[in-house]
Amino acid sequence: QVQLAESGGGLVQAGDSLTLSCAASGRTFRNYAMGWFRQAPGKEREFVARIKWSGGSPYYADSVKGRFTASRDNAKNTVYLQMNSLKPEDAAVYYCAAGPLLTIRTNPNEYDYWGQGTQVTVSS
Repeated sequence: QVQLAESGGGLVQAGDSLTLSCAASGRTFRNYAMGWFRQAPGKEREFVARIKWSGGSPYYADSVKGRFTASRDNAKNTVYLQMNSLKPEDAAVYYCAAGPLLTIRTNPNEYDYWGQGTQVTVSS
């Protein structure tokens, strides 16, 4: 009942900025909070940010706090992840996901729907 599609990844240099988009569709997508995750080769999938369609403030992992900003455009059914001051360690496949609405969750196993991912490469 929820379909997600990320876009906007690419190759950037360290210190540059990039904005990712996630388009949501399906009958029930507004019943979920939206999470951003990333996964680098050989690493576990890592929580990045969470945002709701209405109410509250976005929540961020410590590793990206102050550099990344999650936002939304409800008219377009789209959430965004603005990434500033990118570092080589930020390189990963970035995913958006739909998960628990009432409580903040950072474990990817607690999210129900996932997009296909978009590759972010950061060169030094």
